[in-house]
Amino acid sequence: MSTPETMRAVRIRRHGGPEVLEVAEVPVPAPGPGEMLVRVAAAALNNTDLWTREGAYGRPGDPTALSGWRGPVDFPRTQGADVAGQVAAVGPGVDDGLVGRRVVIDPAIYDADGPDANPVGLMGSERDGGYAQYVTAPADQVHDMTGSPLTDDQLATLPTAYGTALGMIERGGLREGETALVSGASGGVGLALVQLARARGARVLAISSSGKVDAVRAAGADVVVDRALDVGEQVRSDAPDGVDVVLDVVAGDLLADGLPLLREGGRWVVAGALGGHEVAFDVRRLYLHNARVVGSSMHTRVHFDLLMDLARDGAVEPVVAATYPLEDAARAQEELAHRTHVGKLVLRP
Repeated sequence: MSTPETMRAVRIRRHGGPEVLEVAEVPVPAPGPGEMLVRVAAAALNNTDLWTREGAYGRPGDPTALSGWRGPVDFPRTQGADVAGQVAAVGPGVDDGLVGRRVVIDPAIYDADGPDANPVGLMGSERDGGYAQYVTAPADQVHDMTGSPLTDDQLATLPTAYGTALGMIERGGLREGETALVSGASGGVGLALVQLARARGARVLAISSSGKVDAVRAAGADVVVDRALDVGEQVRSDAPDGVDVVLDVVAGDLLADGLPLLREGGRWVVAGALGGHEVAFDVRRLYLHNARVVGSSMHTRVHFDLLMDLARDGAVEPVVAATYPLEDAARAQEELAHRTHVGKLVLRP
């Protein structure tokens, strides 16, 4: 397929509020050696977009430093980690067999070539992302999803939210028959956690606001815990023997006060800090009960391959809350920050 010379993209030239997002006409990137060029059909929004734009990640030794996902941002930067689209062209050394195929991009930048390498960078922060009509990506991270029953909008919701969720579940060792507690259950990662934990055969307790109970229960939660009430009391009532794994994107007071909710040998997996990033807890509740607190950042290649297999089989059904044209990226990010929706917001370039 032929590609134009220029395209529309939404970029940031500095950290700040939604006003720093600008729509620009820029050259279509050329795929380098080992890369593919993907025409973007849908790009989902994530909290990482907000925090990268704000520079809110901090750095080791300097938590207040303005920073992208893993370090200084090279401006101008096109945002957007989550992309579904169609392969438009390939770079030198790449088989053109996927040209024209419907695909999803693994947005992680890994620290090694192996299947269990750690993500140390992210498309949309450490390299240009999918808030654009075209984007390049390493060929081995472009996954053929032509046969998936999911729509392009749904496929675009998978990489960060579902990738992060599956990484948490895998690192927490959640098994069939165990009890999982999911925080932030109405958000993108939270709903993914509910769906994936239920698909694994776990009993799922989900923490959410009372106005979103029906949506969270529809995603597969066995019990919905009202976050406005005493969370600990509700969890102890519904899981009197404790929970095996907490899948937590909130942290803050929930982690500080909640360790006693774990069973002996339980695992508390943290992949976000919506409730606060500074936490103090009674360390005796950790070592006396052989509990583990596990940090989880996105996914590995193995996790992402497993996620793509689930999506090809239609084993997950992402919820799309709303779609926006590319030019409305700032308004979409403002809506994301309000957190009044259930599911994912998607741009359609």
